Amino acid sequence: MTAWVAGGFALIAGVIWLVQFSPVLVARSVRVEGVPRGAVAQIMRRAAVPIGTPMVRVDTTAIADRVIATATLAEVSVGLSWPSTIVIMASPRVPVLAVKNPQGQVQVVDAEGVAYATVGAPPKGVPLIDTVENPPSRDALRAGIAVLHALSPSQRGRVTNVTVSGANMVTLKLGTVTVVWGGASEPELKVRVLTALLGHKGFRTIDVSAPRTPVTR
Repeated sequence: MTAWVAGGFALIAGVIWLVQFSPVLVARSVRVEGVPRGAVAQIMRRAAVPIGTPMVRVDTTAIADRVIATATLAEVSVGLSWPSTIVIMASPRVPVLAVKNPQGQVQVVDAEGVAYATVGAPPKGVPLIDTVENPPSRDALRAGIAVLHALSPSQRGRVTNVTVSGANMVTLKLGTVTVVWGGASEPELKVRVLTALLGHKGFRTIDVSAPRTPVTR
């Protein structure tokens, strides 16, 4: 029995040494997933993974915190792929609006209303938002984003400009048609009415702010 106990302790000690201190199970490589190839190098630099450190002693939380500081990323998680790879899984922010900051620069904004990068011009398919505030408030951005989310994908792709002049007044430029959306109420009904009216040619303005009594001009 004593020999069995001694053998058990020796086995446990061996496993602890193998995992905690042995050069066998150490971090030797890093794999980045979920982002375009061009973003990998920057993430690797920010991650600063301690190559050569035993896998169980790698601080994955600290790595994730360093990487998420990259403003263009929405989510980051870090895991271990045994025996020797650190895996960084990142989700990039997706632009839904573009805004001009007080310096006149164009910044892209994600679905959470976060302005996260400066660009030369709004990306294709990303409308520019105008507000009475400069820079626009988070509430104004969210009001514009909520309207875009309510539209059908085909309608959303045709929006070139969003104007938020108040909590209850959002106006869109949808192709050549100005759409007065109004506030956040009854978005499904507004989309149905808008879709029906867009089927008629000749309207330059469609006002669905009161969707049961729309106005066209």
